[in-house]
Amino acid sequence: MCVVVHHFVGSELLKTILPHRAWIDVAFFHNSWLCVDLFFVLSGIVISMSYMKSEFGGFDFRDFVSRRIARIYPLHLATLLAFLSFRLMKMGLVAIGVLHFASPEMVVNNYVSFVVNLLLLQASGIIGYLSWNGPSWSISAEFYTYLVFAAVMLVAQAARNVRMVYALSILLVVGSLGIILFVLRMESLDFHYQFGIVRCVLSFFLGVLTVRAAAMVRPDVSPVLQSVVQIGAAVTAILIISVVGWLPVISFVAPVVFAILLGSLMVFPNRPLPELLTAKPLVWLGKRSYSIYMVHALVLVLLEYFTRGVGTARFQSLDGLLPGLPASVLLVAFVGAVLALSNLTYTTIEMPGSRLVLGLLRPRPANSLAAAE
Repeated sequence: MCVVVHHFVGSELLKTILPHRAWIDVAFFHNSWLCVDLFFVLSGIVISMSYMKSEFGGFDFRDFVSRRIARIYPLHLATLLAFLSFRLMKMGLVAIGVLHFASPEMVVNNYVSFVVNLLLLQASGIIGYLSWNGPSWSISAEFYTYLVFAAVMLVAQAARNVRMVYALSILLVVGSLGIILFVLRMESLDFHYQFGIVRCVLSFFLGVLTVRAAAMVRPDVSPVLQSVVQIGAAVTAILIISVVGWLPVISFVAPVVFAILLGSLMVFPNRPLPELLTAKPLVWLGKRSYSIYMVHALVLVLLEYFTRGVGTARFQSLDGLLPGLPASVLLVAFVGAVLALSNLTYTTIEMPGSRLVLGLLRPRPANSLAAAE
């Protein structure tokens, strides 16, 4: 949800039309791109827990990749086709004279970038811009990081040594950090189409190592210390996100803080913070988080066209009644539309599509979709 608000706040069109954004225009939301790295760390934790604890000896490459494709590709394809349909509709309306302008994204949304998106190569450096469903670059990075994880598992299996997974994870974390700093020469983690897969590898395998570190924590830690670690890590994460715009280099610390936060939630599940995360509204959001992430850019594009149609003057007149009112109302409407659409895609595309694709790629009966979820 922070990433959703981040893109609302960062919209250049909305900045022009909504000059007063009141409480929305804060550093935390401007810098919430960093929450994507929390997602990468969490993904490494979840995948590692699924395959290291119960399936290490029987790890099957084909089955693993089939589950990963089934999990991410149906919704990715659906949103990509939705953007394509929207662009074709705009071209048709311009051709018949209903529209007299075309937005800048039509330049980058071309047949080359479509194929790149179709093959989940947005984060591989092939093209130098984000296109179509822009946020899906992270899904591209995730997919090929999954393949790296599968290779690590196969090497460890061949060596018949589970510790090899963690040794290789350390090498991948150090190596990816070295590539980011000395090869790509990035001054922060704020990069995506420029080999964003390296950014994902860094945080993902930190997540893998987090599972190992969590297993080494003594169970007799005092409840007070448990809460201090969890709340302290959460507060530190919020502070880092809030100041990273002024101090970009601190973004390299963020994945470690995210790992400590998520690891502490996993190790100490009976404290107030993790219990809060079991609240029904948050569980509902969690189940639909992938759909929320994948559909919000399309909703934002539609919102931008709506605001352009209404016109700046009308929004400024509302601003005269109460500064920030139109921005707040639009944000609420935007988030509401994202949640409604994501619930629809979750029930009609994401989950049914996962089952369908998994059935096609893995013909034998599936006992569980747990790893695909």
